[in-house]
Formats: sequence, C-alpha cells, structure tokens
Amino acid sequence: MSDSRGHDGRNSHDDNHRSTPEGGQGHGSGHAPAHGPAHGHGHGHGHGDGWADFDWETLLPLLVGEAELFSGAYREAAAWIAGQRSGGPEVRRILDIGSGPGVVTCLLAEAFPGAEVVAVDGNRALLGHARARAERLGLGDRVRTVETELPDGFGELGEADLVWAGNSLHHLGDQRAALAGFARLLRPGGTVALAEGGLPTRRLPRDIGMGRPGLEARIDVLVDERFAKMRAELPDAKEETEDWAALLTSVGLVSPAGRSFLVDFPAPLDPAVREQVAYTFARTAETVGDQLSPEDAAVLARLTDPEDEAGLARRPDVFLLTARSVHTARRAG
Repeated sequence: MSDSRGHDGRNSHDDNHRSTPEGGQGHGSGHAPAHGPAHGHGHGHGHGDGWADFDWETLLPLLVGEAELFSGAYREAAAWIAGQRSGGPEVRRILDIGSGPGVVTCLLAEAFPGAEVVAVDGNRALLGHARARAERLGLGDRVRTVETELPDGFGELGEADLVWAGNSLHHLGDQRAALAGFARLLRPGGTVALAEGGLPTRRLPRDIGMGRPGLEARIDVLVDERFAKMRAELPDAKEETEDWAALLTSVGLVSPAGRSFLVDFPAPLDPAVREQVAYTFARTAETVGDQLSPEDAAVLARLTDPEDEAGLARRPDVFLLTARSVHTARRAG
C-alpha cells in the first residue's frame, strides 16, 4: 500500500531520476519534457551520451508503471495545492508541462473537476497515450494535448490557473528563464507547482547479505554524476542552486511553499509492485553498472537475475520507500 503522508523533504534528486537508461523519475510520474524533438523524459538521471535516442514506445510500460506506483503521492500533492487555493479563483485551466503518457494529467483532471487539463509534451506518441488514457477514464471531454517544444513553444500554451511541471523543469537548460515563462502563463492568483527533489529511493536493506553494505548509496553517487553531466550538456545550461522557493520568487511569484509526500510499499511486495521495482532497478544498473567496482558489479548481476533467489525478483526483503517534493508559488492578484 502506498502511504503518501506529507513530510518535510530535502532537495535531493528523486527516483524519477533513477529509473530508465535515459535516466528515466519518474517517475515517478511518467512525464516527458516539452523540449527537443526526441527528448522524452522517463524521470531519471543518466542522460549522458545518446540520451535523446530512446524508443519511448518501448519505455512506455516503465513510464506508466512508475507514475501509477507514485499516484498516491501525486493525488495528495494535488489535494494540497487545491487546499492552498481555497477561497481563491477557481482552477479552470491546468497545464501539465512534460506530461508523458498522461498519468498525472488524468490525476489532475480528477483532482480539479471543473478544469480543462492540457498535456504538454514534445513526443507525439506519448501524447497519444495521454489522450487514450483520458478517454478510458471518462475524462476525454476535459483533457486535451499540445505537442510543442519548450522554451520555444511557450506562446502556444495559453494562460492557466495552475502550471504543473513534474520532474521536467530540470530538462530545460535555463531553469530560471523557464520559470519566468511559467509565471507569464498564470492568470491572477494562479499557481506554479514544481515536482522536483525529494529523497533517494530505497528498495533494499543497507546490508543485503552479499557484498559490501550500502550498494544503493554508491549507485546514487554515480547516478547523480550522470545527472550533472546531463544538465551541463543541455542547450543554454545555467547552474542554479536548487533553492526552489528562491527561484520561484526570483521570477515575481509570491507565497512560496513546499511539502514532501511519502511513498511507502513495505515488504513483502505485491507481485506487480515487485516487478516494477525490479525493472526500474535493472534500468539503473544498465545506466551505471559499468562504473561500479567488480565486487559491486557482481552483486548487481545477482540482484537483477530473475532466477537468482538473492535477486530482486525473489528475495523477501524488497520494499519501496521514497519521498516526492512539490514546490509552489502563486501570481499575486
């Protein structure tokens, strides 16, 4: 069961940065950034060389699976945002920036039943899945899609009462300029909400009975290094301290706030959750496995072997524990 209780969180790259070979978060939420013709975002670090060449249709089950695993946290985040707006202007139009296959798009449509929700992404195939999901859930009359690339496509988006950017802002080189673009889209009283940061994901105890304890922490270091490399290679890349409240207010927004939401699937995992955990861990292994020590690489090979009793697919102590952080600010008025 997913426990999405709010917690204060630190600014740390979350599991959406730790999943696909592109690095694909996750998704966590299953988003894709609205920039670059093939720069779909699978929510994770590791964009490195060739990160724009992935087949997002092939990765669709991973993107959707991650987003659905963390849907409890995102529902609570949407409810928290709605509570912030109590007594303010009604939310009538939402932009989901980097929507990917539309899992969070549809969650936002459910959380704000009076709103049109626009899935914004640069990948046509993923937007097709977003439309199909909305139709399947009976939301097709309120969910639409816009295929565009940011930052060039800001003029195509129109105004909004809520701009949600789920682990997509960090795929734009000049994050401050992108935030200024989000702010210009807001109607008076409107909100920008960023899902960025949280806590590193843990799936295993520190000591798993083979190799040196702390394998996941060592993998995190390598994944973070790949994330930094990805950021440095983006067009117009600018370094920013990840003080999201300060960045939001620097573009003229007010009343910054932040909250983190716990995602907790304790052992023993349901088969579907276990399968997703094993899949995302294997993707991470593909990303950074060649940089591990021989001892760690041997342990990783066992963990990702579906037939090994000590692997993630079989061992009884596998769990999923992480936190997602959301940062908001609003336009005065």
